[in-house]
Amino acid sequence: MTGAAVSVRSALVVGAGIAGSTLAYMLGSAGIDTTVVDDDAGPRSSGNPVDVRGLAIPIAEQMGVLDALRAAATHTTRLRAVDTHGHEIGWIPVQTSPDGFEIGRSDLAAILATAAGPHARFRHRDTVTALHTDGRHGSGVEVSFRHAPPARFDLVIGADGLHSQVRRLAFGPEHQFVTPLGMYIATTMLDGAAADPQIVLLHSAPGRAVAVHPGTGREGAAFIFRGSAGPGPADPRELLTRTYTGMGWRVPQLLDHARRDEQLWFDTVSRVQVPCWSRGPIVLVGDAAGAISLFGEGSSMAIVGAATLAQALTTHPDDLPAALARYEHAHRARLRHHHRSATLAAHLLVPATRTGTALRDTALRIWPRLTRAHP
Repeated sequence: MTGAAVSVRSALVVGAGIAGSTLAYMLGSAGIDTTVVDDDAGPRSSGNPVDVRGLAIPIAEQMGVLDALRAAATHTTRLRAVDTHGHEIGWIPVQTSPDGFEIGRSDLAAILATAAGPHARFRHRDTVTALHTDGRHGSGVEVSFRHAPPARFDLVIGADGLHSQVRRLAFGPEHQFVTPLGMYIATTMLDGAAADPQIVLLHSAPGRAVAVHPGTGREGAAFIFRGSAGPGPADPRELLTRTYTGMGWRVPQLLDHARRDEQLWFDTVSRVQVPCWSRGPIVLVGDAAGAISLFGEGSSMAIVGAATLAQALTTHPDDLPAALARYEHAHRARLRHHHRSATLAAHLLVPATRTGTALRDTALRIWPRLTRAHP
């Protein structure tokens, strides 16, 4: 893509996460003057590991980061379900893609941002406050910032996640596009290393689960549970206490740690659905455009979506509307499949009923036997 002729001469990417950093690399490499603005001081993370797989693999290789990503990857191979006493119920593999791997979200974001650094200007601790356009693709966008002076860009890209500020400013309020799925997730980093770096442990009861991930040095715990759809409570620690008090295994100690963790990450699990991803010279990518905010495969979708947008811009260098339409047509089809897979995975991870939990546990018991029968 280096040196490709494009009508978009300047671009603002809002969000320095996985999609934003990938896009900054791609656009900067194509000769587009690219600025990345992000509200955080640096790469952010929910604390949970994510997957790099499928079409994201050759993109990472193109960016020259595949070796660095593999070096930072976790060593997990199995998700092991355990009962109240810690005894194994059964297990399934954590990676079904032959060339895929798992990596900490913050590690992935940091490596991508480092790769994009020479190709774009990164400005942290700032965000957009207003977007002004007459709706025509060729007139650009006048952007106001919280701290920096206003500036005009040919294209503005919202890569700012589930609670996108760009989407709110250009498309409408969040409730129009974000649907809570009646689930919550909270994550916390623990103090020690895992006994087995290859095993993710899962303990669950109807409607609630706790997963302990070995990470790459320190364990991390995730609390995933069902509840009434809608905004999260004012005090997530109180909700965790009400939900998990009385569970066995390691849950009492994990709960106590989470309540004391000042960096506890908490959010609703939601689906993002936007009827059209572009509005004039403003476009959405990654979770801002469409995602289910629970499973790690969304990271691969963010990488692929960013690359698809960049490729579309260079394929249609003189026709921005055609480029944005091509990007949306190609990537929306992938997301439909991802949404269906994520819904099925949610039922597997956190069954809502005792019957569902029993059926899930039966499947986990059978899997190792099938593996032994068909090596």
